[in-house]
Amino acid sequence: MKSIFEESTYHELLQRLDKINEKSNRLWGRMTPAQMAWHCKYPLQLGIENKNTGKKGNPLIQLFFKKSMYNDKPWRKNLPTAPQLKATEEKDYAIESVELRKLIKDFHELKNRNVWNPHPIFGKFTKEQWGQMQYKHLDHHFRQFGV
Repeated sequence: MKSIFEESTYHELLQRLDKINEKSNRLWGRMTPAQMAWHCKYPLQLGIENKNTGKKGNPLIQLFFKKSMYNDKPWRKNLPTAPQLKATEEKDYAIESVELRKLIKDFHELKNRNVWNPHPIFGKFTKEQWGQMQYKHLDHHFRQFGV
């Protein structure tokens, strides 16, 4: 499984992001490119902040969904998302894509961090799993726009 921590994968993600613009057509879903970029920022911010929320995650979600976060099988189209991650208003792609690019860079630079707090929903991830999960989420949404 690819990881955002790998140098070649990091550069691949940035190149793919460069191929998306505000007029890119989605292959599935409802989000515009700007909404997708906004949506993709939150999981990266969550890992970067590395806050200890005291939560150990949701056991049912962990049992049924956690392994799909970092395995090689692509996510299916039109998966539901948490309400707070749904982009309900229009966003500015020029702003959102610059911020997303910075967060991808900032997350990649954490490749040497050894202490990762549990994800508030999925619970404990290893550093490798954090890197794989971030890649998989970005890959899913970049494929949504054909890149």
